[in-house]
Amino acid sequence: MINYPQNIEQSTLSIYDAIDPTNPNLYIPIEELEVILSNALIGLSLAGYPLRTRSKIVKVAVCQALGYPIPQSFRKTRPRFFGQNFDVYTQKSLNVQIWNEDIDAFRRYVFFRIGEDDTITAVKVIRGAELAQYDRTGTLTIKYQATMTSRGENICSPNDSETVENWIVNTNDSICAASPNDFPINTQLLRITEIYRRLQPIVGQSIAYHNAVQERTRGAALHDMICQYLGYSIYEDNGTYPDIFHQLLEIKLQTSPTIDLGLHSPADHEVIVSIDHTIFYSEDIRYAIFDGEVQEDRVILRNLYLVTGKDFTSYFPLFGGGGTNSKIQLPLPYDFFN
Repeated sequence: MINYPQNIEQSTLSIYDAIDPTNPNLYIPIEELEVILSNALIGLSLAGYPLRTRSKIVKVAVCQALGYPIPQSFRKTRPRFFGQNFDVYTQKSLNVQIWNEDIDAFRRYVFFRIGEDDTITAVKVIRGAELAQYDRTGTLTIKYQATMTSRGENICSPNDSETVENWIVNTNDSICAASPNDFPINTQLLRITEIYRRLQPIVGQSIAYHNAVQERTRGAALHDMICQYLGYSIYEDNGTYPDIFHQLLEIKLQTSPTIDLGLHSPADHEVIVSIDHTIFYSEDIRYAIFDGEVQEDRVILRNLYLVTGKDFTSYFPLFGGGGTNSKIQLPLPYDFFN
């Protein structure tokens, strides 16, 4: 029986050095690859680590299992383990997301199932040709992302977009009886400077961290707090864009350097809603971005950046390629790991 990890260790090859797939001593067959990784990584705990740290821990463990030296940093090669022609995915659900590239029929795809206690419970290795059968649409979902930088001070756009400025009627109607998801009303739409005034007291407060993968739970807690400080009597979130539709306000809590904008870019001039013959575009949306710092079991809300969609990219540049990332979503069968 060939000891592949020992052979690789003695070869001094890195994960980026190409290996001929016909090399019987260094290129690990798919069945052996699954056995080696299963023996080494099942039971590995990822509990308490942020998503990016989890990814690195898994890649380090894979290097150790296969006999490769651990690189100082993992390059963004395609695939990540170039020499053995495979990518790795950690899966707590059966919804696989492959970013910015098509499925490669000849590549190997390594999936690690994460259990409820955040330990690796199973390993599955398949070829791209087999994985492709689960792509029933053949389409890519586009997501926008931007770079987050901590400013060390609060920021507010001096004015709303011209469309919003001209639409607002200053009657100071109370929004207490309104729902956060109601359509905007020109007598209840707060100017961006007033939103900023009402939300400033949130800076310095904290919300529960829960754990590294509970981004939605943290986002909901901040959303609830913002509804209260704006003057709503209820908290409501039905997944609309923007988050508080009644105020054309999108909310972001940032504990990482990447702002995930989802399907909407503040710079794409997309029509968001038309009200009484007034059309509101993406640049009219207001973005409330809280700079969060994780301290033990809490997230401290350090700064508030409240900017219009029009001003957004002046503060937070979009990623290259128009600020988009694309992904293929694959629903795996329930018995995939069996």
